[in-house]
Amino acid sequence: MTRPGTAVEPHAHRVVERMAAGDAAALGDLYDSHARNIYSLALRILGNASDAEDVVQDVFTQAWRQAARYDPRRATVIGWLLMMARSRSLDRLRSRQARPDRTIAVPLPDLASGDPGQEAVAVGAQDAARLRTALERLGDSARTPIELAYYEGLSQSAIAERLGQPLGTVKTRMRTALAQLREWLQQGEGT
Repeated sequence: MTRPGTAVEPHAHRVVERMAAGDAAALGDLYDSHARNIYSLALRILGNASDAEDVVQDVFTQAWRQAARYDPRRATVIGWLLMMARSRSLDRLRSRQARPDRTIAVPLPDLASGDPGQEAVAVGAQDAARLRTALERLGDSARTPIELAYYEGLSQSAIAERLGQPLGTVKTRMRTALAQLREWLQQGEGT
């Protein structure tokens, strides 16, 4: 079974190849296709619109610099971008926590006001729905550590402390849960 979203992936690979060759218009294409998803993840982790916007800029700057090193065998283009976004967001969150007096809360904007292409919205919404459904299938003991790691940016040690569980248990549950999610999503069973 073909995974939803894979039809746009060859196009995304060509865009990254064009970026690696120095085509600045390709960066604009990549931004138009994926900026909303990057912003949404950063906003979910950081809870601050200004910081999320900065992360979006950082991610696409990094993508431009590292386009030649992108390996489609390791991740899809959106997966590559989302991992950069997650990493940058967590770095910013840790930095902000080290200097809490510099943080200003900003109300969350209406994300529906953006104007990405219809295909990107449909694929993003479909992938998000599949992931939500797959996460719900996991059960609380497996889902909670995943959500704490990816949505709150907690380390495995912090998750173990928060849940009152041994670190080894948290690591095993997360590894097992991620493997199960990957299998379900690759087989189209998340829905």
